[in-house]
Amino acid sequence: MAMSGGKFTNRRTFKWSAWLGWQLESNWTDPFPFLIYTLFKPIAGSLILVVMYLIIAGIGDTNPDIQLFYYMYVSNAFFMYAGQVLFGVTWIIHDDREHYRTLKYIFISPANFFVYMMGRTVSKLLITTLAVVITLAFGVIALGIPINLLTVNWPIFLLAMVLGLACIIAFGLALAGISFLTAKHSMGMNEGVAGVFYLFCGVLFPVSILPSWGIALAKILPVTYWLELVRRTLGVGIGVDSTLADLSLNSGLAILFISTIAFLFISIGMFKLGDYMARKLGLVDMTTAY
Repeated sequence: MAMSGGKFTNRRTFKWSAWLGWQLESNWTDPFPFLIYTLFKPIAGSLILVVMYLIIAGIGDTNPDIQLFYYMYVSNAFFMYAGQVLFGVTWIIHDDREHYRTLKYIFISPANFFVYMMGRTVSKLLITTLAVVITLAFGVIALGIPINLLTVNWPIFLLAMVLGLACIIAFGLALAGISFLTAKHSMGMNEGVAGVFYLFCGVLFPVSILPSWGIALAKILPVTYWLELVRRTLGVGIGVDSTLADLSLNSGLAILFISTIAFLFISIGMFKLGDYMARKLGLVDMTTAY
């Protein structure tokens, strides 16, 4: 991996790669249509979720489980990070290698490629954060989601967000390492991993309704604890998931911290191994022409 000449080069690499990522995300249209798209896309997704809930709960039911709706809504809002950031980190490899065909030039430049990857990830984080905020604001204003900013447990919430996002980025780096050695199959890998998270980590329904082997898998995945901590600190969906009812905030935070550190080490190792093998096998400038 190409190394930089110092901290200044790393800062400059991070700055300009973040700017590049923002340009790639937003330069497909004029600023005003992009703003409209950014505002209404998460709201449209929220309305789809509302319709799903009405169908699941049964239209016309006079006693729907409103706590379950709050649970689903907040979980899906934050799950956007898993979909968008995970996809964004992994797709950088194929985007630069096969679409723009610039990956080999970045490799031979003085820039640290890992720092470049982190800079590119920032734009995804910022855009997804805006979408999450819009979704939650719409939920509070239009749908009555009971989030009170004055009662949020901010220290635990912020720590959980940092660890949760670090874990998602770690999974993205691991898949990026695999993407060095594959054709344009990373979209399928992303969707597969995100699908596992969506099904087993308590996004659409509580972990407690899964079979015993599914509950065991859910307890291994750090995303389960991240979403549970987010819901609890925001004060929504409490008591819906009986499997995690006895989990304290401190215990959940400790489990999330340990699992995130473990996955970070594994993912960085997979990323560096993929980088090394791609160089050795001459796959840095591979194009698959489809």
